[in-house]
Amino acid sequence: MRDLPLPTLPLADLIAPATASRRSLHPPPAHTDAPRLVVAWAADAADVRAAQRLRHAVFADEMGAKLAVPPGAPGGHDIDVFDDFCEHLIVRAPEGADGELGEVVGTYRVLTPAAARRVGGLYSDREFDLTRLRPYRARLVELGRSCVHADWRSGGVILALWGALAEFMARNRLETMIGCASVGMRDGGHVAASLWEQLRQTHLAPIECQVRPRLPLPVEELRRDLAVEPPPLIKGYLRCGAKLLGAPAWDPDFGTADLPLLLRIADLPARYRRHFGAA
Repeated sequence: MRDLPLPTLPLADLIAPATASRRSLHPPPAHTDAPRLVVAWAADAADVRAAQRLRHAVFADEMGAKLAVPPGAPGGHDIDVFDDFCEHLIVRAPEGADGELGEVVGTYRVLTPAAARRVGGLYSDREFDLTRLRPYRARLVELGRSCVHADWRSGGVILALWGALAEFMARNRLETMIGCASVGMRDGGHVAASLWEQLRQTHLAPIECQVRPRLPLPVEELRRDLAVEPPPLIKGYLRCGAKLLGAPAWDPDFGTADLPLLLRIADLPARYRRHFGAA
């Protein structure tokens, strides 16, 4: 769930994105959200490359992240070793008058339990000690690298993505989602520390589910008394029943504080279960 920004996831083999024939789970077919947006699961390398270009535009060009890409990777793409094992959900802008596919304006990547075993763990394992989440792993997916094009942050794109994710979870009998919601640190981290102090009072998970950051944000050295409003995406996760798993980690490459979140489908409020079609 690396979330930046939203209406405020062997060298040659690891560089090449996954194709449908190599996947362990079968995503649902594409569907449309109103007449404008087209939601689909990446079907080939070209789809994944389009998602990676959007990620680079948002994370590197817009936010200034220092992306480490494998040797030989094409320029202007955000690529890491997890991409080849993930499902990539994309939202495209409307088709052109000539029927040409619209550009990719939103994306999530999804790491399933089987894929996590093949790659050797979750991306979040790098940032947090997830030992206490072992009971969930068999039906847990990791959401990551989520982003929306700057011109499409009115909310429709993220709702389209969430609807497809809920359908994916139900279709594949998966129960739990985990990921990191990122908060920018251009202010030195005071907003992130204050947000953690605020949310820990109301949305902290039980102790048996809590995790520890491997590189903690030094919240004790930062202001924690600022009156801050959670970013819209984090607020959306919390409204859906997500729980905060612990203190934020510091990601120096992305320049963010990462809050670990967990959402169980069973915890979705009834109105969201109806809206997203969750079982």
